[in-house]
Amino acid sequence: MLIATLLTDPKRPVLDRVTVESLRNAWGGGDAIWLDPGIAAEFTLGAMPANLWEVWDGLQSMAIDLVVQPAEGRRKKVLIADMDSTMIQQECIDELADVAGVGAHVAAITARAMNGALDFEAALNERVGLLAGLPEAAIGEVLRDRITLMPGGAVLLATMKAQGAYTALVSGGFTAFTAAIADRLGFDEHRANTLLMQDGVLTGQVARPILGKAAKVQALEEISARLGVSVAQALAVGDGANDLGMLGLAGAGVALHAKPRVQAQCALRVNHGDLTALLYMQGYARGEFAL
Repeated sequence: MLIATLLTDPKRPVLDRVTVESLRNAWGGGDAIWLDPGIAAEFTLGAMPANLWEVWDGLQSMAIDLVVQPAEGRRKKVLIADMDSTMIQQECIDELADVAGVGAHVAAITARAMNGALDFEAALNERVGLLAGLPEAAIGEVLRDRITLMPGGAVLLATMKAQGAYTALVSGGFTAFTAAIADRLGFDEHRANTLLMQDGVLTGQVARPILGKAAKVQALEEISARLGVSVAQALAVGDGANDLGMLGLAGAGVALHAKPRVQAQCALRVNHGDLTALLYMQGYARGEFAL
């Protein structure tokens, strides 16, 4: 048994009954269940539709996301989340670089690296090298003045944790940021790279080993094993090429507002919804949200 979920941006509730019922009828699905009027609905399916991606593409033009996945086991026991452009709306290294006066150059490297056009570790070393001499205090200033949470993140964390899920923030960014974001959102743990500093300034180097694509996969495997659950019981979310390993390994790997290459390799894609989309995908109705 499969579940088809249609959802959209909660700030623009454009999902209507005609769209949902028309698709359900065309695919011979079960009764439509509204998880949140105007925002999310679902129905059961007996088989994967042959025209799934054609329909998906058409709905994208209407600002509606479509996800089809197995019904069994879709409520996950582990959440593994990327940070930059996933749990927050910015790329921390780009913001630091902007303060350092090299913002445009670093942002261009970041964009290419996240789309898989550059080796992640080499790109990280190059970008961090451009931050050499930046005062440590700039990290606090960026956190305070430039970093904003992705909408729906707090609700996602609170709801999954209320249902007993374990949550981990695993980033190719920096512990100076993941520690703060993990604390604000309530993650159970966080992992990231460490910016090296000396005499109150950044040295332009990162502590080894560098946490990249393989380390995210390792984190998913280690955390699942420690909890005594299968990786199939994990939900992973990210947007960059360095997230592809964990997105492919997890039972549900969600490409959230992701780079083109990442979307192309993920069956679960959210381009219009916010992080509450991950709750609707698991079958949570709005009335079950913890916040």
